[in-house]
Amino acid sequence: MPANELEILKTLHLLGAAVWTGGLIVLAFTVAAIRSATDDRAVLQATARRFSWVSWVAMAVALGTGLRLYYVWQAEPDEFILKWNLITAVIVVALLHQFFARRMSAPLRGITQVVILVLSIGIFAAAVALPY
Repeated sequence: MPANELEILKTLHLLGAAVWTGGLIVLAFTVAAIRSATDDRAVLQATARRFSWVSWVAMAVALGTGLRLYYVWQAEPDEFILKWNLITAVIVVALLHQFFARRMSAPLRGITQVVILVLSIGIFAAAVALPY
C-alpha cells in the first residue's frame, strides 16, 4: 500500500474514533444543558437520535479502517486483543443502550452512557499502547 493511502487510512481511522469518543463527551454536556433549559423530552430525544446516526457512522468508519490497518500492518492478534475486547464491549453496550434506553430509568441510562464513554476512552488508551 502506498504511503499516502496509508496516511489517508490512518487519518480516517482517527477521525472516526475522535468523532465517536469526542461526540460522547459533547453529548454528555449537551444533555445536561438541555435538561437544565427545558422539560421537553422531545428535544432530548431528537438530540439523541441525531447523535446516534453520527456516532454509528463514525464507529463504522473507525472499525472498517481499523480492520484494514490491521490487515495492512500484518499485526499479531495478541497485540490487539485488549483493543478488540474493548471495541466489542463498547459496541455491545451501545447497541443495548440504543435498543433499550426508552425502557431504562434515567439513572440506568446515565450509567450506561458513562460505561460507553469509559470503554471508548479505554480503546484510545489501548491504541496508544500499541507499537504501531
